[in-house]
Amino acid sequence: MAPAAVPLEQLVNEWLRLDPNSITRDEIRRLWDQRNTDELERRMRTRINFGTAGLRGKMEAGWARMNDLIIIQASQGLCAYVLRSVPEASTRGVVVGHDHRHNSERWASLTAQVFISNNVKVYFHRGFVHTPLVPFSVKKLNAACGVMITASHNPKDDNGYKVYWENAVQIIAPHDVGIAESILQNLEPRIGNMPDVYTSPLCVDCSDSVKESYFALIQGLVTAELAHSSTKFVNTSMHGVSDLFVSEAFKQVGFAPCIPVEKQRLPDPEFPTVKFPNPEEKGEQDLALSEATTAGANYVLAQDPDADRFTAAERGADGLWFLFTGDQLGALFASHVLSKYKATGKPLGKLAMIASTVSSRMIEAMARVEGFKFVDCLTGFKFIGNTALDLVAAGYEAPFGYEEAIGFMFGSEIRDKDGVAATVMFAELVAEVQRRGLTVHGYLDELYQRYGYFETKNSYFVCSDPVTVDRIFWGIRHFRGSDSIIHYPTSIAGLTVNSVIDLTAGYEYDSTNAPSYQPRLPLSSGHMVQFRAQSTNDPDIKIVLTVRTSGTEPKIKYYLEGSAKDRQKLAKVLNLVVKDLADVWMKASEYGLRSP
Repeated sequence: MAPAAVPLEQLVNEWLRLDPNSITRDEIRRLWDQRNTDELERRMRTRINFGTAGLRGKMEAGWARMNDLIIIQASQGLCAYVLRSVPEASTRGVVVGHDHRHNSERWASLTAQVFISNNVKVYFHRGFVHTPLVPFSVKKLNAACGVMITASHNPKDDNGYKVYWENAVQIIAPHDVGIAESILQNLEPRIGNMPDVYTSPLCVDCSDSVKESYFALIQGLVTAELAHSSTKFVNTSMHGVSDLFVSEAFKQVGFAPCIPVEKQRLPDPEFPTVKFPNPEEKGEQDLALSEATTAGANYVLAQDPDADRFTAAERGADGLWFLFTGDQLGALFASHVLSKYKATGKPLGKLAMIASTVSSRMIEAMARVEGFKFVDCLTGFKFIGNTALDLVAAGYEAPFGYEEAIGFMFGSEIRDKDGVAATVMFAELVAEVQRRGLTVHGYLDELYQRYGYFETKNSYFVCSDPVTVDRIFWGIRHFRGSDSIIHYPTSIAGLTVNSVIDLTAGYEYDSTNAPSYQPRLPLSSGHMVQFRAQSTNDPDIKIVLTVRTSGTEPKIKYYLEGSAKDRQKLAKVLNLVVKDLADVWMKASEYGLRSP
C-alpha cells in the first residue's frame, strides 16, 4: 500500500509513465481530469496483493486492479524469482495456459513474452484449457513453474493469475512472499521489441500432446468393468471451458455422451444465463435441472467455468432433485476410492486421504472405522496438494483429497482439484451403485449408517470494512469483555464448547495441544478460529464450527457441521447454532452484516 502521505497525483503520474496500454492509461487520465479522487484512491492507493492464490481482481486500470501493467510486472517478478530459485529454469521452461475470460488470452501471451524475453522456454497452451491441465503439464514436462490466467468462478469482470511451483502445486510460503518481493523489484516494464510469442523458437505449443496424456490419465482412473455405461447425464459448463474436456473424457472412457445444456455449453465471458458463474450458488443449476427433467435424465453434472470444481444432482423417485453438497460428494468419493483401493489388496495402513480443516469430519470417522490415515490441513489446494506430497514422501499413497467448496483431487498425477476428473469419477460411481441396485443418495444413506450421520450448514456474512471484521473477531476472542485477557466463548446454542483452535497469526492457540497450546496446523493469513462443541443432555450431538475471513471476497465465512443419530434433532440444533452465531457472536444486526 502506498503511504497516505504520497500525493495521489504522484501515484497517477507513475501509472501514466509505466502503463504500456493506451486504453487503461486513458482510463486513469480521464479519472484524473474529472477529479474523481474517490475512485482514484480506490484504484491507486493500494497495490493488488500477490499471495498464495497469485493475483485475482477486477479488470480495470490501477494498481489495485488486474490489467496489462500488473500482469507484466507480476511476470517479470515471477521470472526473476524462478531463475534465482529453480535449477536450470531457463531450459526446463514454464507452462502458460488461459481460460476464456476477457483478456485471458492477451495476458497469457504477455506472460509468455516476459519469460521469452528473459530466454526462458515457454510451453504455451494455445486455445482455452481447464485449470488442472497447467499443473498436469508442469509435472509431465518437468517445468520450473506454471501460470494459469483465470478467475475461476468469480464474476465476469474479474480475472486472475494463478502460479504453480516446480512441484506442480499452487505456491505456498515462502515462495509467495519471495515472488511478491521480486515483483516490487521489477516494476519497470521491459517489453520493448519483444518477440511474437507464437513464432519465437523458445515458445513450444504443448497443447495436443499434453491433452492426449491427460485423457489417458483420466481413462486410467476408471475401472474397466464400469466403463461403457449408458446412463443418461445432463451436463452444464456454466459458459466455461469444460464441455470439450468432459465430452472427450467420456468418449475415451466409453461412457455415453452427456446431454449438454446448450445455452451454457460454449465458452462465453459474459456468462449470460447466470447471475454468478458458480454451480454452488443457489439457483445456478436451475436451467440444467429443467433440461434434465425434460430429457428424462436422472443426473445433472456441473463444472465451474475453469473446470476445476464439480458438483452433481440426482432426481429421486418422487421427481424432486437432490443437490449434493461438497461434503456429501467428498464422502461419496472417499468411499469409492477406498473401495477401489481395497480391491488392489494393498495394506490400508498405507492409504491416506486429505480434507481441509473446514470440511466434513465424515472421512475422519471413515478412517477410524476402516484403518487408513486421515489428515486435515488449511483451506485451499495449495495446502491439500502439498500435504499429499508430504504423505507420499512419508511412504503413503494419497489418491484422494477434497475441500467442501466442491474441489476434488484424484490420483497421483495432479495435486490440484480437477472438475473433469471428478465428473468422470462421479459417472463411474453411478455405474457402480446402479449395479448394486442403488441410487447415489441411497448409497450415501448406507455410508451414514456405517460411519454416522453428518450434516453441514455453511454460509457467510458480507462485510466490506476490514476494521469491522477485526472488531468482530476481537469480540469473539474477548467474549467476557476484558480488553487484556482472551476468553473465547464457552457455549453456543446450549452446547458446551470443548475445544478452540485459533489459527490466526498473532493469536495462535490450540486448547487440545497442551502444554505448548501451539496449533499443529500452519497459521492462516486472515482470521480463522475453529470450535468444537457437544450437548451435555445428548452427548451424541456434536458440532464443529469454523469462522474465517475470505482471502478473495468481502466475506466472513462459517463452516458448520453436526453429527448425531437423530437427524431431526440435529437439524434443529444447527439452526440454533447459526442464530446464536449471527446474533450473539457476530452481532450481525449491530454491525450491519448481510447474509445470502
